[in-house]
Parts: sequence; C-alpha cells; structure tokens
Amino acid sequence: MFGKIRENWARSRATRRTHGDTGEARSHNLFEAAAVYVSACAEDDQERIDEARGWVSPEALSFGVNELACRAVVALARESDRSPQDVARALLGLPAS
Repeated sequence: MFGKIRENWARSRATRRTHGDTGEARSHNLFEAAAVYVSACAEDDQERIDEARGWVSPEALSFGVNELACRAVVALARESDRSPQDVARALLGLPAS
C-alpha cells in the first residue's frame, strides 16, 4: 500500500516539474483536499477548511477523508504493533473490545 502511495507521489512531483507554473489555477485532487481539510480541522483553521471544501465535491471530500483515516489507522497500527481496530478505538477514546 505504501509503495503505491510513494509511486503516486513521485508521479505527481514529476508532473508538476514537467508542467511547471503556467499561472493558471491548478485543480486539486480529492486526496489533496482531504489532507488539507483534515489538517485544518485538527488546527481549527476555518479558512483552510472552507478552502478545501471548495476544491472538490462533498462526496469526493468524504471519500478522501475516509481513505486518509483508513491509511492513518493502518500506519499507526503497524508502528505500534497493534491491530487497526485497537488503534481506531483508542483514537476515539473507546474501551478495548
């Protein structure tokens, strides 16, 4: 999974370098929107929250946030050698099952 993330990141960087800054407004993808939205929520930055909401449809943003949450829980579970369920419950302050 992380290999795909690295591959997509590298491809994205290469595309940005190739096309450069044309001065035109660049469209944002749903994963960029989700990353900005979630980090802005964590920092209580309403301006950035509103900005990210405007980049993609609400459905796309919801999908991106869900995907980000899944990837974060999996990464934290691997780092702490715990199950994703245990990590998710701990993050939400729920008792262990």
